[in-house]
Amino acid sequence: MQQVKGVISRAKGAPVELVNINVPDAGPGEAVVRIQACGVCHTDYHYVQGGIGDDYPYLLGHEAAGIVEQVGEGVTNVAVGDYVVLNWRAVCGDCRACKRGEPWYCFATKNAEQMMTLEDGTELSPALGIGAFIEKTLVAAGQCTKVDEGAEPAAAGLLGCGIMAGVGAAINTGGVRRGESVAVIGCGGAGTAAIAGAALAGASTIIAVDIDDRKLEQAREFGATHTVNSKQEDVVETIRELTGGNGADVVIEAVGRPETYEQAFYARDLAGRVVLVGVPTPDMEITLPLLEIFGRGGSLKSSWYGDCLPERDFPMLTDLYLQGRFPLDKFVSETIGINDIDEAFEKMGRGEVLRSVVLLEDAKEAK
Repeated sequence: MQQVKGVISRAKGAPVELVNINVPDAGPGEAVVRIQACGVCHTDYHYVQGGIGDDYPYLLGHEAAGIVEQVGEGVTNVAVGDYVVLNWRAVCGDCRACKRGEPWYCFATKNAEQMMTLEDGTELSPALGIGAFIEKTLVAAGQCTKVDEGAEPAAAGLLGCGIMAGVGAAINTGGVRRGESVAVIGCGGAGTAAIAGAALAGASTIIAVDIDDRKLEQAREFGATHTVNSKQEDVVETIRELTGGNGADVVIEAVGRPETYEQAFYARDLAGRVVLVGVPTPDMEITLPLLEIFGRGGSLKSSWYGDCLPERDFPMLTDLYLQGRFPLDKFVSETIGINDIDEAFEKMGRGEVLRSVVLLEDAKEAK
C-alpha cells in the first residue's frame, strides 16, 4: 500500500480537492503506474457536474501517460519500467465481440479489482476505470499500452481518450479513404482530432464547422481545407456547395445535439456515412423521415472511443507523431499543475483551450 496525492470530486458541482489517497499494491492482473501527465477532458468535468453518475467521490483524470512501477501475478503484457498510455478498453478476449474478432466492441472491459481509497477507507470511483489526476494509480494491466518512450508524456497521454475518439471516428468508424470529402461538425478536442484523422487518411476536402471563428482557424492547422461558421452560413447548403452539390462522403458529428446531427444527416452524399462521436445527454431525441433514411442509403454510425483497439492504435499514432506525420503535440494548449484543474475546466468551458495537461511529477501539497 502507498499513500499519494490525487484529485477527487466529492459531490456534484463542488470544487475539486487534492487529497491523500491510498493505492494498494498491484494484485493479480493489475499494475501500479506512476503518472507523468494527464489531460483535462470534458468527461472529467461531466463527472464533477453529475452528468455521468452519482458514485461519489470520484477520482478524476483518465488521459494519461506514465511508467509502470509494479505488476501483479500473471501480468505479461507490460513490465516494470515500461512507458505506457492508459486506456479504458482493456479487452476481455472472451465476450461475444471479442470471439467474433471485433475486440474494439468488447462488452466486458476490465478494470482493477482492488479499490483505491481515501485515508478513512472510503472507496473511490476512478474516472473511466482509471483515475489519473494522481501521482500513482492502480489499473488493470490491460489498461496499459506500451508506446515509444520518445513521445512526450503531455502529448502521448492524450491518446487515452479524446484524441483517439476523434481520430478513430474518422479512420476506424467512418472509414475515410484517400480522395474522399469529409465534414466535421464541432471543432472541440474530438472534432479537431477527427479533422487530423481525416487528413491522415488522405481526404482531399475537409470541411470544419463551428460557431467559433477561433476554433475554425485552429482547425485549418490540423488539416481543414474549408471552414463554415454555422452562425453565419447554412451548414447543409454550404457543405453541398463545397462538394460539387453532392454532400460529403463522410460527415462526423462531434457535438452530440439533435440539431447538429440533423445537419450531418442532410449534409452527406447519397450512400455517404454519418458518424456520431459527440456525446448526447439522456433526454435528447431526434426525428428523421424514415423514407430519407432508406432513400439516402449509406450508413448512420456511432463511434465509441473511436472504435479503437489500444494495443493496435496507440503505438501506431505514437510512431506517426514521432515521424512528424501526426501533430499530436499541437493538441496541448498548456501544461498546468495539479492544483489548477478547476481553472482548466473554466478555460475549457469558454473554448479557450483544446487540452490543458496536468504534469504530475511534482504534485503539490494537499490544500
